[in-house]
Amino acid sequence: MNRVRIFDTTLRDGEQAAGVNLNLQEKLRIAQRLDQMGVDVIEAGFPAASDGDFQAVKAVGEAVSCTVAGLARTREQDILRAFEALKGAARPRIHVFIATSPIHMEYKLKMTPQEVLAEIRKGVRLAKSLAEDVEFSAEDASRSEIDFLKEAYMTAAEMGASTLNVPDTVGYAQPEEFGAFVKALIDSMGTSSLIWSVHCHDDLGLAAANSLAAVAAGARQVECTVNGIGERAGNASLEEIVMALKTRRDFFRLDTGVNTRHLYPMSRLVSRLTGLPVPPNKAVVGDNAFAHESGIHQHGMLSNRNTYEIMSPEDVGAPSSSLVLGKHSGSHAFRERVKEMGYHLSDQELKEAFKLFKDLCDRKKSVTNEDIEAILEDRVMSTMEGCRYELLSFSVQASSDTAHASVTLKVDGEEKTDAAAGNGPVEAAYRAIDRITGLSPELKEFRITAVSGSADSLGEASVELSLNGLSALGRWASTDVIGSAIGAYVNALNRLTARERVVDRA
Repeated sequence: MNRVRIFDTTLRDGEQAAGVNLNLQEKLRIAQRLDQMGVDVIEAGFPAASDGDFQAVKAVGEAVSCTVAGLARTREQDILRAFEALKGAARPRIHVFIATSPIHMEYKLKMTPQEVLAEIRKGVRLAKSLAEDVEFSAEDASRSEIDFLKEAYMTAAEMGASTLNVPDTVGYAQPEEFGAFVKALIDSMGTSSLIWSVHCHDDLGLAAANSLAAVAAGARQVECTVNGIGERAGNASLEEIVMALKTRRDFFRLDTGVNTRHLYPMSRLVSRLTGLPVPPNKAVVGDNAFAHESGIHQHGMLSNRNTYEIMSPEDVGAPSSSLVLGKHSGSHAFRERVKEMGYHLSDQELKEAFKLFKDLCDRKKSVTNEDIEAILEDRVMSTMEGCRYELLSFSVQASSDTAHASVTLKVDGEEKTDAAAGNGPVEAAYRAIDRITGLSPELKEFRITAVSGSADSLGEASVELSLNGLSALGRWASTDVIGSAIGAYVNALNRLTARERVVDRA
């Protein structure tokens, strides 16, 4: 086989990253982009974990054409729940797992190796009776005893699993060691009908290296996430895996089905929706990935780009220069630009976005793709599910000692205004909003970043609020950083109240 399947688990393992909490519409948007990009499998969630995960797997399965996986322990109720969620999927996969390392079996499962084998036999058999496509994962495989692991995979294959996944669950493996480990497992089975997969974590910064070592040893599926997000230090980065295989095809002689021009836009979408910024020095999609400051490097680039670039910005869909629309641009040009950026808006959404764009043109010298993306995500897409609170206006006064803020919100259609004092204008505004809404959420995180590098850049605020055991991430972009902070707070409150309604219905 000369093709590596890309199994994206951004919506499952990626969402387990600390502080990440995606709603259903956001998960659908990511899934549809992944499908357009050409990934082979989307792991959309763990249906037995929560009603939210169940609904996400169900909705994603019905919305995309690629394979959709639902994760399940070997327990009967998990597998049945995954099957129910996947009923409407064009290409469903039940992904069954159980731990196989001595430390996990003894302390987490409290099971003997023979009991684990019995669980594998029972669980995979049930999954296979419900779905044609079954994957089996041996959690913490890299710290498992290889003879027992071979027995576990053989049992899963005999029961009908066609994909066998070897996770480096805690990022413990080293590339040379892991490659040999995976090769030994593949050789022990002696059948070409199986797809061997790897799922590597980045605790020691080796997730991509370990995944590629496994591919060189014969693995033909890599489980990864956009921007490498995930538990603890994260997962193998999808964009790094895909571009390593493409750039070094002379070495691997393998292809993927991914359209690499979607990588940069996909990275930015996931970053904005999760609130996790992409580090400037991030391989492939970081802002500095194609930046050259050294005089020697610049001279080489001017002579021949290949002197210091092994891939081009165009290869991954990164802008080599900002594409600018201005205040004289019409709605048709704006519609085309939005479409080029991968957004499909209704007429009403486009009308609202164009109005915001024109307002922005009056306040900024030039409007870049990054600016447009910010207003689309924070001001249009984030309000698709309806809002209880709408920010109408605010005013702030600040001195070296104290600050005062007055805020006007529309609450369930009724206009309300209140004022408060605080140590700074943002705190004062937040207190005023709390007085209007009668809510007192805990502010868990607050961040403001510049959308682009220009002096008149939009400031994008990201706010995480917690209330009654629920948390939500709000975002807002504005040329006024105080406005960004206030908008993000209101956006987070809307998400919190929407979550409360879901919990109440459940």
